[in-house]
Amino acid sequence: MKYYITTPIYYINDKPHIGSAYTPIAADTLARYHRLKGDEVFFLIGVDENAQKNSDAAIAAGKGDAIQEYLDEQTAVWRATWDALDISATDFIRTTENRHKKGVNEFWKRVKEKGDIYKGTYTGYYCVGCEAFIRETDLVEGLCPDHKKKPEKIEEENYFFKCSAYRGLLLKHIEKHPDFIQPQSRKNEIIQYIKDHFEDISISRQSLKWGIPVPGDPTHVVYVWFDALINYLTGVGFGDTEKGDVFEKWWPADLHLVGKDIIKFHCALWPAMLLSAGIPLPKHVFAHGFFTINGQKMSKTIGNVVDPLDVVKEYSRDALRYFVLREIHFGADGDFSQRRLKERYSADLAKGLGNFVSRVITMAENMNWSACAVSPQDGDGMQAAETITESWTKWEQGFLEYDFSLSLDAIWEVMSWGDWYIDMKKPWALAKQNPSEAREVLALLLELVRQVAGMTHPFLPDTSRAILSSLGLKEDIFQKTPLNRYQVWQGIALGNLHKGEALFPQKN
Repeated sequence: MKYYITTPIYYINDKPHIGSAYTPIAADTLARYHRLKGDEVFFLIGVDENAQKNSDAAIAAGKGDAIQEYLDEQTAVWRATWDALDISATDFIRTTENRHKKGVNEFWKRVKEKGDIYKGTYTGYYCVGCEAFIRETDLVEGLCPDHKKKPEKIEEENYFFKCSAYRGLLLKHIEKHPDFIQPQSRKNEIIQYIKDHFEDISISRQSLKWGIPVPGDPTHVVYVWFDALINYLTGVGFGDTEKGDVFEKWWPADLHLVGKDIIKFHCALWPAMLLSAGIPLPKHVFAHGFFTINGQKMSKTIGNVVDPLDVVKEYSRDALRYFVLREIHFGADGDFSQRRLKERYSADLAKGLGNFVSRVITMAENMNWSACAVSPQDGDGMQAAETITESWTKWEQGFLEYDFSLSLDAIWEVMSWGDWYIDMKKPWALAKQNPSEAREVLALLLELVRQVAGMTHPFLPDTSRAILSSLGLKEDIFQKTPLNRYQVWQGIALGNLHKGEALFPQKN
């Protein structure tokens, strides 16, 4: 089966921070899960280069006459960050690329031919921080409630998109597809927004010079959101006559993963645009929450912005992945703190996962373990196999419900059972009394470790590779072996064991 997943494309007026890394980490986890299941995955990430805040940043950096050069430099920083975090994207799209411009022109043409674009005069407020038009009633003491800055008051001739014409169709679609918008709280928010506030929107700016020119009218540039959303199409070939079969293969997207601040664009404006252009809607949109830093909103002024690469340098990229997916229930708001990160690292990773794997491999090496089968129908083998089966079921349920905590719970339950079993059986003592039984105990424990290597793969890819290596197995086993075959009790023969370095060295 195919699986097409996207993240938002990011403004690049600054370098990535921990918040901007959250969505790619979550999307990467889902992409790896689907690959593990044997699905053919297209995972799209990218950057939005046509925003006013980008051109303003270029001017502030002294590159007002070389905006594209500034964008090239900034894009390189973002790509390098995702590479350093091992984000396994299929493609990286930039909205200044010709393939995207072609797609935007084609999309505009379709919507205009439908009769849904008209000229009018926009008078109102525009927040550069939001890159959005904002109602006066939404201002708090004259300021944007999110950016705490006074928005620009503009009056200019613009092109408008007749999105209000699709209010009824959108509400019917949401009713017919109850899982289109997730979680439920965001769905309720969007339904109310469409009913009460969804109005025709200006989709061009006459005062800006940076952006994609409106087809047939270069005195206007396409409004950044009308342009940016189309990346989900152009990333898989829309607008390219030579890649029509590629687009037909991958669209509609299976999942748009976004932050809750941009859900109105993705669940109201974007579906209306697609309906107008005669293109199928994406299957699902999931909006995750935000997280504060030590209880405070992330802010340069406060000085609490966290660079994800700093976390990786001090801990590891798997430790970062684990913390943001475990500590913050996906879909809800949460908090990032160095104290909690250190606690999670020590308790869950160093003393938990790392210690469990190390205990088992060390015992096996010390006892010169050799291959041994343990029947899943008898005694301990039956109990262990049942534990594994139940945990895989729970693991799978977590992914289907976008509940990463549930899937991670399943993994830690396997290890908890394994630790209990070690303490009960005491293999080191058993080896002196009954070597044959001790070998069976070790075989069972090694099988638990192998199963854990599979279950951790989407969440902690580096750790999964290291565990497989300690079992004498290679990562390509997941490409060669279907997941349901990998899950079979002792269905994969182990190679030569070696403990290797500590998965998560203790920190002072």
